[in-house]
Amino acid sequence: MSERKQLKPGDKLPDISGINEKGEKINLSDFKGNKLIVFFYPADMTPGCINEVCNLRDNYAELKEAGYTLLGVSTDGASKHQRFIDRYKLPFSLIADFDKLWVNAFGVYGPKTFMGRLFQGTHRVTFVANEQGVIEQVIDKVKTKDHAGQILEAIF
Repeated sequence: MSERKQLKPGDKLPDISGINEKGEKINLSDFKGNKLIVFFYPADMTPGCINEVCNLRDNYAELKEAGYTLLGVSTDGASKHQRFIDRYKLPFSLIADFDKLWVNAFGVYGPKTFMGRLFQGTHRVTFVANEQGVIEQVIDKVKTKDHAGQILEAIF
């Protein structure tokens, strides 16, 4: 299994595009001039991911007030993302990265272990970028039940 080369602070956001939950094309370059939080998570409708997105939802106003736009990414499809958004009333968009363009560009897809089994998957990592599209913070060890707190601590 190949090692991953994850983006780090000081790196520029990749110039990529993808499809959101509504099937709309989203370009990362569209966010230039805005502060952006891109969070990667393994899969919709799983316990850790539910905890994470609900924590971000519950603290969304504070993140937005700090000037940030949130964008979630997993390899699930657009229709599954829409069901996830509807079920948990998420106020932010989710990118359907079924071709793994985003997870590979950010370096968050690679070897993982679960219950002693080694497999390829998406690592739970969050990137905080400034208005120029430069990554300022990377949160590698996401606490799913307090992820917004981690982000707010990193940006203030």
